[in-house]
Amino acid sequence: METSALHESSLTSLPFLHRGKVRDLYEVDAQHLLIVQTDRLSAFDVILPDPIPGKGAVLTAMSNFWFGKLGHIIPNHLSGRAPESVVRGADEIEQVRGRSFVTKKLKPLPIEAIVRGYLVGSGWKDYQKTGSVCGIALPPGLKEAEKLPEALFTPSTKAAVGEHDENISYEEAERLLGDKRAAEVRDAAIALYVEAANYAATRGIIIADTKFEFGVDESGKLYLIDEALTPDSSRFWPAETYQVGKNPPSFDKQFVRDWLESSGWNKKAPAPRIPEAVLQKTAEKYREALQRLTA
Repeated sequence: METSALHESSLTSLPFLHRGKVRDLYEVDAQHLLIVQTDRLSAFDVILPDPIPGKGAVLTAMSNFWFGKLGHIIPNHLSGRAPESVVRGADEIEQVRGRSFVTKKLKPLPIEAIVRGYLVGSGWKDYQKTGSVCGIALPPGLKEAEKLPEALFTPSTKAAVGEHDENISYEEAERLLGDKRAAEVRDAAIALYVEAANYAATRGIIIADTKFEFGVDESGKLYLIDEALTPDSSRFWPAETYQVGKNPPSFDKQFVRDWLESSGWNKKAPAPRIPEAVLQKTAEKYREALQRLTA
């Protein structure tokens, strides 16, 4: 696993399209994109000034693992082309090696498909106030981090960099996508989550919740896009420390989030510099999750 960090890619052999919270996008040709997974980290919808060494490589390896394992549920956006084959020069090859995908160019759907299997985070806060999660009524008396009776599909909007995603109702998702497409996305997201969570449990990891993104081709066929079931898009808990009633330590950026919460930062840009020890501990968490799931 690489130890140097890539905060931003700088490829000149391909047209640059977009820089997101974590990923840089380039156009390969009319049908394909190059997605570079940098080591940037966002927390509270703000990009942090310090990257996590090796994080992009972990995200890429983990996404590739899940794309392969879950491909029978829904096709994904991977093209099968090697990222090194679409750039020029040793420097550009080094920037993309181990941290990039060449994908089909698809039309992203305008929602994020969140699936919750446990009562935690914003879902727990919502439940304490309303007895529901995103408008879905739940039995009374549930505790923090408790497994939900069944996995919940709770879509959200897609916010631009620096803005916050907002939870929306299923009815709003139907309005945005159409009834048939919304049901297709819901069913695919839940099927992906359930199968992944069942597998992860055999490797000592609880997937408390996760976020999927979907896109469609010109014929309207649905694909899984972006990344899949990584510590950036999911809440991974070590099963050996899990207890109902407590929010367990996780294999994701929660370690950084906890430090930021204690720092007094107002959660608005710019974010503070992150101590080296916190960066390294977070990198270790990401690597451990990959090793547990794929070893």
